[in-house]
Amino acid sequence: MTIPFFKDDPLPPGAVEQVAPGIRRILCGNPGPFTFRGTNTWLIGAGQSVAVLDPGPVDGAHLSAILDATRGERISHILVSHTHRDHSPGVAALQAATGAPSFGFGPHMTPPDQGGEGGDHGFRPDVTVPDGGAVKGGDWALSAIHTPGHCANHLCFALEGTGILFSADHVMSWSTTVVSPPDGDMTAYMRSLARLAEREDRLFLPGHGPALPDPGAFMAALAAHRREREAMVLDALRAARRATAQELVPPVYGPALDARLVPAAARSLLAHLIKLQAEGAAKRDGDAWEA
Repeated sequence: MTIPFFKDDPLPPGAVEQVAPGIRRILCGNPGPFTFRGTNTWLIGAGQSVAVLDPGPVDGAHLSAILDATRGERISHILVSHTHRDHSPGVAALQAATGAPSFGFGPHMTPPDQGGEGGDHGFRPDVTVPDGGAVKGGDWALSAIHTPGHCANHLCFALEGTGILFSADHVMSWSTTVVSPPDGDMTAYMRSLARLAEREDRLFLPGHGPALPDPGAFMAALAAHRREREAMVLDALRAARRATAQELVPPVYGPALDARLVPAAARSLLAHLIKLQAEGAAKRDGDAWEA
């Protein structure tokens, strides 16, 4: 199924975009094959109670942009959707400048020696926010939704009374989400996606890319795409009889795949294989797999 991605995002790094009443976006200048044009930092609220969601990586220019955008206001909360290095390392410098406490599900859950190389292992939230937890400011209130899959400690935040959900990296408007084991889990991702699909939000504000209207139809396309990809993985594995995740990349993704994305594609296929193994459709022997 074709997914209707939004590839047009003209916001320059450091500029401030008013997306909805009480919601502003600042784009960090960290573009890349996995971050699109950069990480979105969201400012929620105004005046004496502003929450900053995902301060991004360690980046002096981006920190200055956040502080400039809130000059004359008070940053009262620093929220973290998940502990990947493009989202949470900027917390420390923002805390030093503002004294605001940090909020998140918890520290990164996979140690570096177990495959957690991309995690920010230095982050520890001042306030732990569980699934269903509330974070409240002067004129805004957020409800946390634990959505593991992309990252085990991933949170989405619903802005109460608005139909707006900050979907972070679980649902992005510009691309599918990387699911890389062991911290990434395809079974958990599909379960979290189904959970969000049961909601009636009208607008998703992602961690990368522009705002996403009509998220229900978009999520249905994402789910269908993952199911189709899983079927392709199983077909390719049957044809090969025995293969590693890396060896399955060409038959599943085709020759047009950007070479920079091949390692991530192999990790995504590994996530599918682990899910198929749990369902009894594939078995593992070292690094190789069989249907």
